[in-house]
Amino acid sequence: MSIPNFTLNNGVEIPAIGLGVYQSAPEETAAAVETALRTGYRHIDTAAAYRNEREVGEGIRRSGVDRDEVFIETKVWVSDFGYDETLHAFEKATGKLGFDTLDLLILHQPAPGRFARTVGAYKALETLLGDGRVRSIGVSNFTPAHLDRLLAETAVVPAVNQVELHPYFAQSALQEADARLGVLTQAWSPIGGITFYPGWGEQRVSVMEDETIAAIAAAHGKSPAQVMLRWHVQEGRSAIPKSTNPARIASNFDVFDFELSADELARIDALDTGRRSGPDPDVERPEMFDLPITEA
Repeated sequence: MSIPNFTLNNGVEIPAIGLGVYQSAPEETAAAVETALRTGYRHIDTAAAYRNEREVGEGIRRSGVDRDEVFIETKVWVSDFGYDETLHAFEKATGKLGFDTLDLLILHQPAPGRFARTVGAYKALETLLGDGRVRSIGVSNFTPAHLDRLLAETAVVPAVNQVELHPYFAQSALQEADARLGVLTQAWSPIGGITFYPGWGEQRVSVMEDETIAAIAAAHGKSPAQVMLRWHVQEGRSAIPKSTNPARIASNFDVFDFELSADELARIDALDTGRRSGPDPDVERPEMFDLPITEA
């Protein structure tokens, strides 16, 4: 199967659909990554804070897929922000993954209350990019205001901004800001905010149960999750659905054989409630931000 790619602002290509491993237990992660790559995925998204980078590397090696064919993305956690600290965070990440280079390295949070360290961290990403140790750099959970602050003090426009984005929280203003800057919007929680984020969104309603999406899915003989992933791809977003279930991993990748109409896309767009299911990136979380990232 031919996997569509998006071209980042520095010419690097990224697969439209990747496997996310947030909240994937380490003992399940290697098997999920191996399954995904054997299914046809060529993009794996992890993070230092997920504590499963080592298992991602193991799964890639077990799959038999050549490293050069896999787009590896990981994230620097806030406790490793700062120029020298982030250079060391790269060494920790590559050491755990077992690969010398990364395809995309991003800052996990804007951490606006300690933004000088955020800027220092991003300048370290610029150095790693210039040295050829990473192929592209970016950010996660940045609002338009955070992007403006960052760009005022740095030189390289982020290639990617990974944010919460699904039909109930579509972030249209953020998408417009990303597009204006040439930043690819990447959706975490792309199929509806159903992953549990402790302390946030306990009253949320799963988009998987939305009647409009169910009707569109029935019309195409697809699942609601497949419709939402197709919605992302057609609107030009990278999406990283998370699963450790082999059947769901395969189903989430089976979205390239149908097309949503303009009317169907508009009906999904109209579902936006403007309510997050995950944390607000403007809220400081020192107990989380100071979480240490181990050396091994």
